[in-house]
Amino acid sequence: MSKSMTDCAILHNGVKMPWLGLGVFKTPEGREVERSVHYALEAGYRHIDTAAIYRNETGVGNAVKDAGIAREELFLTTKVWNTEQGYESTLAAFEQSRKQLCVDYLDLYLIHWAVLDRFQETWRALEKLYRDGWVRAIGVSNFQVHHLRDLLARCEIKPMVNQCEFHPYLTQGELRKFCGEQGIQFEAWSPLMRGAAVEEPTILRVAEKYGKTPAQVVLRWDLQHDVVTIPKSVRAERVRENAQIFDFELSADDMDALDRLHRDQRFGSHPDHFSF
Repeated sequence: MSKSMTDCAILHNGVKMPWLGLGVFKTPEGREVERSVHYALEAGYRHIDTAAIYRNETGVGNAVKDAGIAREELFLTTKVWNTEQGYESTLAAFEQSRKQLCVDYLDLYLIHWAVLDRFQETWRALEKLYRDGWVRAIGVSNFQVHHLRDLLARCEIKPMVNQCEFHPYLTQGELRKFCGEQGIQFEAWSPLMRGAAVEEPTILRVAEKYGKTPAQVVLRWDLQHDVVTIPKSVRAERVRENAQIFDFELSADDMDALDRLHRDQRFGSHPDHFSF
């Protein structure tokens, strides 16, 4: 059970991945993303998640560089976008991301979406990057069970992470079970339901019981499901608040109450119907 900001999930290759990170989806490049990352690092976060398509890797890199924190204390994730998928194009995309982030290596590199005619070749490129030491762990994002089965049938290195939409309205039971059986760490994007968590009566009731915010309750629910979580915020107080989830524990009944909110509702695209 996660007890502090420094607690980590252990990936199947032994790499430690902090349970809590900062997501920067839709955080504008420049001062805004730099401030957001600065707030997070100041609050004790050591895990930052970006992607090439977010177009803010340079700002993330600048904030990390300015923070003066030892590189080995940080866990940096980025992702290859759909239009860059394929073997050579992925290798080139990785190098561009690495340079924009101003680092010698990445901690985690993900395939952003399962582009059906390309993700196998893209994965071969990730395997090469991993073997060559450019990245400490490789994984996927938005992969369904059938995508993972296809990849596992042909890959040489099993994905270490699958980052997907996950929250009380979309609990991804079958997918999480499959990832658990395969030793693939599940990670949540959009854990706070794009703000809807603060309006859900069940979450509000549980939050009041513990003297916590709705966001803190949902993030704690993630951790107790052994899910790595990367909430986004650009406000210093909210970034700090989101980190205050290690001093309480939800009861089994309250975990069940949140689980029962599942309605198979997505706030993002369905991986099988994404427009590539």
